[in-house]
Amino acid sequence: MGSLMADPAVLRLEKLSKRFSPDRPAIFEGISLDLRQGEYLAVMGESGVGKSTLLNLLAGLDQPDSGRVLLDDVDLSALDDDAVTLLRRRAVGFVFQAFHVLPYLSVEQNVALPLDLLGIAEPERSRRTLAMLAAVGMAPLARRFARELSGGEVQRIAIARALVHQPRLLLADEPTGNLDPRSAAQTLALLRAQVKANAGAGILITHSRAAAETADRILMLDAEGLRPLAPGE
Repeated sequence: MGSLMADPAVLRLEKLSKRFSPDRPAIFEGISLDLRQGEYLAVMGESGVGKSTLLNLLAGLDQPDSGRVLLDDVDLSALDDDAVTLLRRRAVGFVFQAFHVLPYLSVEQNVALPLDLLGIAEPERSRRTLAMLAAVGMAPLARRFARELSGGEVQRIAIARALVHQPRLLLADEPTGNLDPRSAAQTLALLRAQVKANAGAGILITHSRAAAETADRILMLDAEGLRPLAPGE
């Protein structure tokens, strides 16, 4: 395998801008970025600078006011809602801050949802689901209902669900916020390893410098846009 710079871009941002209303300043504007195959990027920034908004744009959950998001050279803005949904279902894994785990499904059923939506049949669906649950330390609780679990356990379910279909692009929004230090370190190692193993790309949104340092590079999102982290920040 060649260097990162020789590999194709999984994700490309071209002069991306977003504002919530015409009479308010842009949240960010003119952001350009190439995220290449096998690359794992951390994005830091103060609360309110638009980190979660940026992830929503990358996942096709929102539309930019200008610029383009290309996933494997597919322009998300050129697709209709159904096509974006299908692309996201197949190629994107998203760990939301709010988790969005379904409380009345079992742990196993929650994690298997992306495979169900992709039409993956048994026994392959169960094999991949249980393997991912084992990877996040949740296999013994596979039959428990999600509503019976702690916040940290629910967070692990959300992470397993985001990884189980081996996405091309992993988007993780503060994925270790409810985890103890040991579990957080294991989770960060798992996220990085999965990005590398799947030959995809990943973006980690975090306030933690220690978490950010598990990535290949760190960028800061602020009023100046998306820029490399300065020494001492």
